[in-house]
Amino acid sequence: MDPWLEVLWDQGGSDLLLAGGSAPRIRVNGKLNPVEGAHPLTAEQIDEMALPLLTSGQRMIFNEQMDVDFSFSWRDLARIRGSMFTQRGQSALALRIIPSKIPSFADLGLPFAANLVVEQPRGFVLVTGPTGSGKSTTLASIIDRINATRAAHILTIEDPVEYVHNHKMSAVTQREIGLDSPSFDRALRSALREDPDVLLIGEMRDIDSIQIALTMAETGHLVLATLHTNDAPQAVDRIIDVFPAERQEQTKVQLAASLSTIVAQRLIPKIGGGMVAAFEVLVATNSVRNLIREGRSSQLTNVMFTGTKDGMQTLESSLAKLITDGVVSYEDALAASAHPKELARHIEPSGRPAVKAR
Repeated sequence: MDPWLEVLWDQGGSDLLLAGGSAPRIRVNGKLNPVEGAHPLTAEQIDEMALPLLTSGQRMIFNEQMDVDFSFSWRDLARIRGSMFTQRGQSALALRIIPSKIPSFADLGLPFAANLVVEQPRGFVLVTGPTGSGKSTTLASIIDRINATRAAHILTIEDPVEYVHNHKMSAVTQREIGLDSPSFDRALRSALREDPDVLLIGEMRDIDSIQIALTMAETGHLVLATLHTNDAPQAVDRIIDVFPAERQEQTKVQLAASLSTIVAQRLIPKIGGGMVAAFEVLVATNSVRNLIREGRSSQLTNVMFTGTKDGMQTLESSLAKLITDGVVSYEDALAASAHPKELARHIEPSGRPAVKAR
């Protein structure tokens, strides 16, 4: 495996994909391409490389479920997050580089609202976005800042552990599913008895994990979690809609009371290479809480348009700044935008030529 990880590292890639009958492919600046000069791999070669990376327990899971997630440290340079799965009856492997150094707020360009999150003693914080948009990295940076500035017990539940946090001002305990707990549900329920001040759940997967997250946020904990939604209003809807109809009104009340902040993000190719994040921020002001309680999540975008004094911003305003700063192209920003006409409105005053919105 080492030679392919070296290629990935040397070319500044983020992901490596190995599948039988295909040459290895790496993702650089968001684009997946075959490794130049590489020959197609056989399924046997992939098994020979992948199986030694798994523990005996992970091998059992793979044999039973035909997919397994795992992570490991590589040469003191990075951690590698892996997913081994089957396709057309053969093994395949997807690996992602997780840098050993946790990026700072400045490194990531996190919005000002991230500083407010760190200072909150309690509440529910959501980081949302598509797969591969940097949600785990944003959460790791927030946890690292809390760790450096507060005396707290930070408990993380991860599948698998990605960034490793050393104890600083806080004590950080990281539980990996399969290694430290048999299941996500068991680890989450045990968290109630493990005296955390800050709880990182990672991805909320079902109604039980959402309910426990809301309850812990209500009872004086700072809870951080992720969802796969495109924007903040969709995240609100997803949380409410996962509950049966007879529980949705109570869920609206509970979410309105406990919500602190929702950060939605996208990764966009930079001019000249690399990737940069654009952020949407919804802060739970009184008006936001009222809209959630009343089931009017469709109006949350309008609140973000006018809520800059409270630390809010739309994805389009973030994209527009990246354009005017010369960081990303208009075309790439437009592809990431949920509201292209709003993006055009933001950048026209800058004197740049407007491209017709889709």
